[in-house]
Amino acid sequence: MRLRMMFVGDSMTIGRAGDYTWRYRMWQHLGDSCEIVGPRTELYESSSAYGDPAFPAGARRHLSGWGKGWQHMAPVIRETAAAHRADLLLVSLGLIDLGFYTDAEQTALHARRFLTEAREANPHIRAVLLPVIPNIRAETDAPFAAEVSHFNVLLAKTLADLDEPRSPLLLASRPETYDIHTDTYDGTHPNDSGERKLAGAFADALHQGWGIGPAAGATLRRPGPPPRPRQ
Repeated sequence: MRLRMMFVGDSMTIGRAGDYTWRYRMWQHLGDSCEIVGPRTELYESSSAYGDPAFPAGARRHLSGWGKGWQHMAPVIRETAAAHRADLLLVSLGLIDLGFYTDAEQTALHARRFLTEAREANPHIRAVLLPVIPNIRAETDAPFAAEVSHFNVLLAKTLADLDEPRSPLLLASRPETYDIHTDTYDGTHPNDSGERKLAGAFADALHQGWGIGPAAGATLRRPGPPPRPRQ
């Protein structure tokens, strides 16, 4: 039986009109090894204009939203994971929390609640979490950069504390070559190369940690087609 995988994230995950999204890159990479589940299929502002119009509707499913963070997802993950029978969560959250809503300590508490609630839906659920990648704001806002760094330390500690054999948790590694000046279109949101690198981080964690799918390899590291004009 294929694992039922759910993407959980903020604007970097949902994407906007013209984006392929890193979700799309993961779907391409994993093929039929996982079934993608979730309550939504749209991009930001309910757009359906993905970079590849042939992206299947079933593979577009996710739980992500523009401006959403850990504090928004923690209250809904139990119900959503149960309704869609999720076995595996790929999570990229935290930047929006630290930028607008909560400090590192509060954000870590929301992350802990999220994982606890997910396990209420499925005691055997697995999760791979990506550390927060500082965006362009961190280059000029030292306190914000410090909060991002502190949260990433707390996130690693949270996963180490909560990890258990029946419901294992993995912390993905930030892509070593990820550069906000070349891998994003605005200092925050991933462009074509950024999408591939984010997907590659999750792909390598899944492969190395649990033998799910191949390593990122050439599938996610080769250049892709030029992005569509944004609408």
